[in-house]
This record gives sequence, structure tokens and C-alpha cells, in this order.
Amino acid sequence: MIEGLQLRHHNADEAKAILDQLVDLYLEVYAGGGEFHSEDRYRRQLSLHMQRAGWELVTATLDGTLVGYIYGFPLPSETRWWDGIHEPVPPRFTDEDGHRTFAVSELLVHPGRRRQGIAAALHNDLVACRTETRATLLVRPDNLAAQTMYRCWGWSKVTTLRPNWQSAPVFDVHVLTFTGTPLTQK
Repeated sequence: MIEGLQLRHHNADEAKAILDQLVDLYLEVYAGGGEFHSEDRYRRQLSLHMQRAGWELVTATLDGTLVGYIYGFPLPSETRWWDGIHEPVPPRFTDEDGHRTFAVSELLVHPGRRRQGIAAALHNDLVACRTETRATLLVRPDNLAAQTMYRCWGWSKVTTLRPNWQSAPVFDVHVLTFTGTPLTQK
């Protein structure tokens, strides 16, 4: 890990104080990403996600500057997370109870700080403290760096999904089953 890297957990109330920083980093990471990666859409997404029970954010800072973050929340029984999932999926795959699955919604690292272990540090810090039995996330099929990274961390692709959001692309659905031990980058 990078010397001086600081990781910090935030709940939704604490994250409101750094909301503009979160959005600014998102826009820098997804610059030129089109309507789906617009400031307005992301602010709406973040606002809705922060209202979820159990929402958690982990930030990474260097010298007081935000260089990355990861956030997610447990999926409630009446979740819309699985809307748009492509069949077939294993039986009961989308059954949720608020304690089964933690959804990782974003993992971002500043473009100038990639490949330095920050993403792994954020990922491992967040998943190490989860009590759910598994986690899920969505990743673009054409994002080969992320696909490789998640596979190295033990994530498995299950299917694809096109969320019911305006201009949403198709994503690969990945799942990580928790074993109770912290993950390390392979």
C-alpha cells in the first residue's frame, strides 16, 4: 500500500460533508462517459443510495486529498437491484432478505493514482467487515482492467444485467462469496 494512504469509513450523514468531492472524483474518473456518467444522474444515484439502510463508504486520501472511494449497501428484500437481469441464473439467486447480499455500487480511483494498490486497499477494507454471505457488483464487459482485477480478487461472473436506468449500458453481474477472511490482491 502507498505510504501515507488514509482509509476512512463514513455513514451517509458523514458522507454528506464530502458529497461534492465524491461527485468531482466520479466526474474525473468518467470524463467523456456520456449521459450515463453525467453529474446530474450521479448525484441522483448517490442521493438515493445514501438513503439505503446500511449504506457505507470507504474513502482513500493522500495528504488530505481524496484519491479513491468505494461504497455500497445491503440489498433489502424488495430490492430493484436485480431488475433487468438476464436469465438463466441459479435458483433463488435474486432472493434477498436485507442480510444476504452487499451491493458494491462504486469503486473509483483517481486516474493518476491507479495501479498503486489503492483499489485493493479500499475493496479489502470494505469487504473485510461485512456480515452478509456474499457481495455483488456490476462491471462493464469492455472494462478489461476491472474484469481482471475482480477475477483476481475472487469475484465470479454469473450473468449480465441492463439496469432500468436512463441510458444504462449492459453490465456483467459479479458475485463474491465471503469466507470470513480478508481478501488480498493476487
